[in-house]
Amino acid sequence: MNHLGIWLGSFWPRPIAVNWRERLRACCGAALGIIVTGLVTRWALGAEASLPLLIAPMGASAVLLYAVPASPLAQPWSIIGGNLVAGAIGITCAQFVPDPMLAAAVATGLSIGAMFALRCLHPPSGAVALTTVIGGPAVHALGYSFLLVPLGLNSCLLLLVALLYNNLTRHRYPHHAPAPSPAVQGNVHRTGDPVATNRVGFVPADLDEVLRNYGDLIDVDREDLEQLFLQTEMHVYRRRFGDLRCREIMSRDIVQATPQTGLTEAWRLLRGHRLSSLPVLDPGSGKVVATLDLDDFLHHIDGNGFDAEAGFLRRFRLLWRRPGRALPRTVGELLADRAHQAPPHLVPEETPIVALVPLLADGAVHQAYAIDAQGHLTGLVTLSDLVAGLYRAKLTGQLPPAEAYSI
Repeated sequence: MNHLGIWLGSFWPRPIAVNWRERLRACCGAALGIIVTGLVTRWALGAEASLPLLIAPMGASAVLLYAVPASPLAQPWSIIGGNLVAGAIGITCAQFVPDPMLAAAVATGLSIGAMFALRCLHPPSGAVALTTVIGGPAVHALGYSFLLVPLGLNSCLLLLVALLYNNLTRHRYPHHAPAPSPAVQGNVHRTGDPVATNRVGFVPADLDEVLRNYGDLIDVDREDLEQLFLQTEMHVYRRRFGDLRCREIMSRDIVQATPQTGLTEAWRLLRGHRLSSLPVLDPGSGKVVATLDLDDFLHHIDGNGFDAEAGFLRRFRLLWRRPGRALPRTVGELLADRAHQAPPHLVPEETPIVALVPLLADGAVHQAYAIDAQGHLTGLVTLSDLVAGLYRAKLTGQLPPAEAYSI
């Protein structure tokens, strides 16, 4: 009896984790899409047209396009390709298979197979195939012109409204996962080793292997699924590492420069304080506009290559002797001559320190600048600060023991 109760309980759906604003957005979007599609179709065909102005599968397509626009089943190629392919197969089956029931079954099965092959799986397209077979004399009389009107017209109009509505309501559509950071994309040192955070814990290759062995279709984009795993892993780190923030571990006495700072003074600051880079602040706003590092000096020195045998001081002096170009005298002039200026790595001072692990551990970046809510520079967090902060949190008991999270 207990097993029967568990089995019957499995039929009861779990709550949908969507807030009321998103539910209202989806409802309004679907209503708008259907009314615009119907009105434009009636305007194009005329109010007295014998053709159906709307076909029933458009209602199912609206659920996907407006309620779950991130689904792979709701993307533009899915709705256009899926509907047209299923419609063509259904019309063909209706013409060559005498028994309507058999024609409907064959059309639905072949449509699913074709959508798999063409990567345009769209569940409402199964209803399109069925509609073309059992739609009655009006649909049968249209033949293959049914693909253009009303099927193609309905599909394109519904998709056009979805493109506008979803993006205006801050939903990327067509949906694409956020691009991974450069550190995640590959080893910046161009060696055979994976990046540091991919040597332990979850790595994308693990997900690919699980999906290959899983077998069933998952209605989530692979890149979105990877982002969910990575964010879940980061959430676990935050839970384990407590609430330690950048402002608690950052250096506050920051050596800095402005675009008007002379190069001699900037060099003295870099070498005198043993720094790898200097933040360059706008005197007016007090915000970081760039960073100045040793590479900015070195790339001016010898246009014919780097002489490893020459002393650094001699190479530096060559900066002032290069013919045929104006010599930079200030930090601003040196930065203006730089071929590519990467934006400075700025993080809010309230950022949990574990959020800096991918930035500082995986890439060539070894420090980040902390800013307040107004964007003003308040501190510097280095890789050494990060290690020291995690170590301190563990010693003080802010980090729970690993056994507390064992399965």
